[in-house]
Amino acid sequence: MAITMDKVDVVVIGVGWTGGIIAAECAKAGLKVRGLERGGARSTADYVMVHDEYRYAIRYELMQDLSRETITFRNNRKMRALPMRQMGSFLLGEGLGGSGTHWNGMTYRFLPYDFQIKTMTDKKYGKNKLPAEYLIQDWGITYEELEPYFTKFDKTIGLSGEDKNPFWGKRSEEFPTPPMKRTPILKKFEDATTSLGYHPYMVPSANLSQPYENPDGESIGACQYCGFCERFGCEYGAKSSPEVTVVPTAMKTNNFELTVHANVVEIMKSGNKVTGVRYIDTQSGAEYIQPAEMVILTSYVLNNAKLLMVSKIGEQYNPDTGRGTLGKNYGYQIEPGTTGFFEEPMNVFMGAGALGMTIDDFNGDSFDHSDVDFIHGASITLSQTGVRPIQTNPVPPDVPVWGAEFKKESILNYPRTLSVYGQGASMPHRENFLSLDPDYRDAYGLPLLQMTYNFTDQDRNLHKYITDRTAEIMKEMGAKTVVPGGPISDYDIVPYQSTHNTGGTTMGDDPATSVVNNYLQHWDAENLFVVGAGNFAHNGGYNPTATVGALAYRAAEGIIKYSKSGGSLV
Repeated sequence: MAITMDKVDVVVIGVGWTGGIIAAECAKAGLKVRGLERGGARSTADYVMVHDEYRYAIRYELMQDLSRETITFRNNRKMRALPMRQMGSFLLGEGLGGSGTHWNGMTYRFLPYDFQIKTMTDKKYGKNKLPAEYLIQDWGITYEELEPYFTKFDKTIGLSGEDKNPFWGKRSEEFPTPPMKRTPILKKFEDATTSLGYHPYMVPSANLSQPYENPDGESIGACQYCGFCERFGCEYGAKSSPEVTVVPTAMKTNNFELTVHANVVEIMKSGNKVTGVRYIDTQSGAEYIQPAEMVILTSYVLNNAKLLMVSKIGEQYNPDTGRGTLGKNYGYQIEPGTTGFFEEPMNVFMGAGALGMTIDDFNGDSFDHSDVDFIHGASITLSQTGVRPIQTNPVPPDVPVWGAEFKKESILNYPRTLSVYGQGASMPHRENFLSLDPDYRDAYGLPLLQMTYNFTDQDRNLHKYITDRTAEIMKEMGAKTVVPGGPISDYDIVPYQSTHNTGGTTMGDDPATSVVNNYLQHWDAENLFVVGAGNFAHNGGYNPTATVGALAYRAAEGIIKYSKSGGSLV
C-alpha cells in the first residue's frame, strides 16, 4: 500500500543541474518544492579522498547502478537490443548533483545557428542539402531570446573565460571570472592554429580561475589544477556543480525539501494535468505517492524520456509513419581527432577538466558548406585535463600493445603525447530514436529504455573532414609522429566517447514535431515540464551543459508564471 505524502507546489525528479536550478528559483519565489533523487546525498566533504583513479574512473563509484536500471541498445531495427551491463560510451551520474558532479566543466553556449538550423540551412543551401531522412528542425527559440538565461547561468557558476571567439553569439555581459592559465601546452595549440589563420580562445570553464561568490551568495573556490575532474567530485569546491551552487541556495529558503534514495516509477495523470508521482524508496522498498501542483522532470535525458513512456504521456515516435514525437531525434556526437607524439617531455599530469583552447572555424556554419557533403561541424580543442596513469598508456601504432616494448614506449611517451580532437554535431535521423524494450525490465518491473542508434553518412563525412583538420593542426604543432584517428563505421556503445546524449523530448513551436514548448511545458499536460538535453532537436558541436542551464532558467521562469495563472505559456 503506497503512503501518500503531503501535497507540494512543485516536485522535481532528479536533483542535478536542472533540478537544482528549478528548485532554487521556485523556492526563492516562495513555492514549496520537494526534490526526489534516486541516489544518495553528498557534498564537498565526501570528496576528500577522491584522487583514486581506480575507484572513480575505472569502477565508476559516482555513476548509476546498472544492476537496478540500464538501457538496451541496437544499431538498427533488424537487430535484437541487448542490455548495457557496464558503463561504456557514456557515464550516467547518480546521487545529489547527478552528472553535474563528475563533469569536466566545459561550458560553451550553443551557436545562434543551432537554434534556427533548419531555417538558416534551407535559406543558404536550399531544402535538399540533406536527404529527407534527416529530421532537422528549429528549436522554437532563438539565441537572442535565450541569451539572458545563458548569462544567468554564467553568473551562478562563476564561469571563467574570455570573449575572443568571433563565431559565437553576442554576449550581453563579460565572463564573471578571467580565463584559466595559458600553459605551455596550450600555447603550442594557440600558436599553431593562429599560424594557420584560425581563431583560438580559452575554453569557458566551470573550474574557476579565482575564488568567486555568486549572486545567491554561494562561494566557489579556485581551481588547483590537480587533474581529477571528469568522473570525480571536487574536494576544493572549485568545480561549479549543483551541490556547491543551486542546491545550497534552495536549502537556505526553507521552502525546499530533499528526499534521497527515491526512484520515481510513474507520473500520475488526470485529464490534461498530472497530479503527482509514485516513487520507491530504494533502501526500504516502501512505495510513496507525492502529490504536486506541478511535476518537473529533471533527471538525465534517458530517464526523462522513459518516465514519459511508462506513464503513457505523449505519442511514441513511429519510424515507419513518422508520427509521434516522444523518443524522436535522439542524438549523440562524433569524436574525430589526431594524436601527436613529441620529442620533448611536457607536464601532462597537472590540469583541469576545462583547461583547454578551442577553435570554432569549422563549427556550426562558420565556413561555407556548399562543396561539402554534410552540414554543421565541430569545435576543435586541445584540452589539458590531467593525464592519469591507469587509463593512459600512449604508444605509436607500430608498437605492440603488451610486453616489454609496450612498457618501455608507454613510459617514454606518457609525457610526450598530446591529442587534438573535435566535438562533432549530430543531426537527427529517422532511424535513431528511443523507445521501450519489449523484453527486458528493471528492478522495479518497468520496461528498460531501448536505444536504436547508429552513425549516419552525415556523421561519417563530417568525421573525416574534421579529422583532416586536426591532423593539420597537430603537424603545425611540431609533433614528430602524427596519427590521425581512423574512419567511423557503426556506433559502438562499449568504449567511452562522451556523456552528451540529446533528444527524445524535443522542444519546438508545434505539438506535431515536439514534446514541449519553448518553456519546456508539455503539450499534453500543462502542469508537467520536461527539462534537460532531451529538449535539443539536434546535438551541436559543444558540451551541452550551458545550453541545458539556460533552458532550465527559462523553464523556472515559466513554472513560476504558471503557478500564478495556469494555462499554456505560449
